[in-house]
Amino acid sequence: MSAAQTTTADLPPAKQKTPPGTGTGSPGKRGKPVRKGPGATPWLLLAPCLLVIVLVMGYPLYRLVSLSFQSFGKSELWGFKEAEFVGFDNFTKILGDGEFWAVVLRTVVFAVGAVVLTMVIGMLVALLLQKVSGWVKALISIALVASWGMPIIVATAVFKWLFDADYGVLNYLMSRLPGVDMIGHNWFTSGPQGLAVIMLLVVWGAVPFVVITLSAGLTQVPKELEEAARLDGAGAWGVFRHVTLPILKPILVMLTTLSVIWDMGVFPQVFVMRNGNPEAEFQLLTTYSYQQAFVVNDYSGGSAIALVTVLLLLGVVAVYMRQMLKIGEVE
Repeated sequence: MSAAQTTTADLPPAKQKTPPGTGTGSPGKRGKPVRKGPGATPWLLLAPCLLVIVLVMGYPLYRLVSLSFQSFGKSELWGFKEAEFVGFDNFTKILGDGEFWAVVLRTVVFAVGAVVLTMVIGMLVALLLQKVSGWVKALISIALVASWGMPIIVATAVFKWLFDADYGVLNYLMSRLPGVDMIGHNWFTSGPQGLAVIMLLVVWGAVPFVVITLSAGLTQVPKELEEAARLDGAGAWGVFRHVTLPILKPILVMLTTLSVIWDMGVFPQVFVMRNGNPEAEFQLLTTYSYQQAFVVNDYSGGSAIALVTVLLLLGVVAVYMRQMLKIGEVE
């Protein structure tokens, strides 16, 4: 036997390399990676927040629901009588009351008007901030943050002075216009005029948040897409409609939903502006519920009105969640 044959015979057989991703049980097939779920980590991170929400809102919400199904007045409050379970009688009473539906309609109109004004003004100011110089943008941002941080009671007092019949600055400035005499004009003798003033107060307090949020969103709009749209012949409105709005849609949906919830829950502005006793034509759902509970002393009726308000707001939240899920599916 030659040396070459001896060397060849002593060599071990070569091992075949297994292709990556090939299992032993099914050769030649690429194995699928196993995806692991997020596990319990997100719930552990959310646990403190959820606990605070349950502690702060759980018992009040429970009492609200229980009172709305009972007959609860002054006698029950002081313990002279036991609260009786009356089922849906409180809801039947308020849903059959024409005044309640007038308040609901007034609240919806007020909220829609405030939301539309807030979103339009906020968008215009946010677009303006993209065009001005740095120091002008800084001054406007400081003014927005200052107005946003002003307490509601202080802002309401300022607006009461601005629209005062005897010493109001607005009446004085409007009277300086040719042919206009607004001296001594009382803006609160009429419900629509008074609610318009309160709506301006609500919009004035809500615009800063919308402007700051939209300004942050506008920084994420690619300049290349805007430039490409201009090269294709689109004007300013075309660029805004076909480029800017689609990118800002998730932010706009979020801001609109939050604004609806906030504006339907307006209470201190109306309460303070009308000196703690809003007239019938100034009643919104929040103030109407308060009046029924703490002025008329019908706590169960006021709770039923508050619960209906909560259900309406939950409907708004459901619409918001549906829109956000649609946006997530498209993305």
